Amino acid sequence: MFEKSFITDCEGPLTLNDNAFEMAAHFIEDGGELFKILSLYDDYLADIVKKENYKVGNTLKFILPFFVCENLKNKDLVDFSKNNIYAVRDSKFLLKYLKDAMNTYIVSTSYGQYIEAVSNYMEVPFENTFYTNVDMDALNLNGEEIKKIDEFKKLILENPRDYELFDEIFYSEIPKMSIFDEIKKINVVGGKGKKLAIDEIIQRDEIDINNMLYIGDSITDVEPLEFARVNGGVSISFNGNEYPLKVAEIAIVSPNAVPTTLIANVYAKYDKNKVLEFISDYNGADGCKEIFEKYNIDLEIKNKFFDVFDDKDYPIIKIVDENNFDEILKVSKEMRNNIRGQDIGGLG
Repeated sequence: MFEKSFITDCEGPLTLNDNAFEMAAHFIEDGGELFKILSLYDDYLADIVKKENYKVGNTLKFILPFFVCENLKNKDLVDFSKNNIYAVRDSKFLLKYLKDAMNTYIVSTSYGQYIEAVSNYMEVPFENTFYTNVDMDALNLNGEEIKKIDEFKKLILENPRDYELFDEIFYSEIPKMSIFDEIKKINVVGGKGKKLAIDEIIQRDEIDINNMLYIGDSITDVEPLEFARVNGGVSISFNGNEYPLKVAEIAIVSPNAVPTTLIANVYAKYDKNKVLEFISDYNGADGCKEIFEKYNIDLEIKNKFFDVFDDKDYPIIKIVDENNFDEILKVSKEMRNNIRGQDIGGLG
């Protein structure tokens, strides 16, 4: 057991996927568009309405009746997930380094079927992951209910911004169906759910509350990023949109996970103050080689960095402030959309 814990979101910092979106697009006619509409509704409830006791990431619950209409079972989610993992370049390199450096956890809003597939692929113990636990085999609709869900789908696609209609569907009509007894049991690990996962990790590892690094990229990471920052930990937005950038202290914009490994290396050897000093030196120097020597960067990480980046194209690693926020957000969203695609990159 190490004194520090590295806690990462999955989709974004480690993989290019949005697994639930991809499954919706694959299994449901017009499912990709349906998922995007429901994702915006999810953001609206969390960020605009600020619905009481709402957990951001509920898109994963909203989409479930539509999955059931396609007769999807656990095996379908498992098989699709195993065959459709697209890793951020060098994310395996990052996780390989972390094995001998810090306690390492994946905290994700994604379905457990996908996270288990990723943990096997990335060689991270599944017991070191947190996820949204959904048992598709327990979800059922009768014939009349399937017809209703299909009607709801058509209405949603025809009225993509009618959130009063969505409120009626998801908070009045679907709760009348037998499937709702199972759906309401599902604990979405997003936002507040991720914060609760961090509480469990701190207790499990018996670490000081400030000895943690959290990295995320979306609205579901706001609460854990705020928690890390407020309590003296390291908080990083990786190719994030506006939500994580508003609360993270550090921004990384990169096509690969090597800069994350670099920061993890400094943090594992020293502390948060040293990480901030390193970032200041990194941005103030003409080249990185002397800085890497100064901070005793591991040879393998140093060689990897200079193998994937040249001195005219170093990745962005910056402390976020009001003066550089807009500039970082622009390039961060560009990178996000470039490596993950417009459909996934545009999701909250």
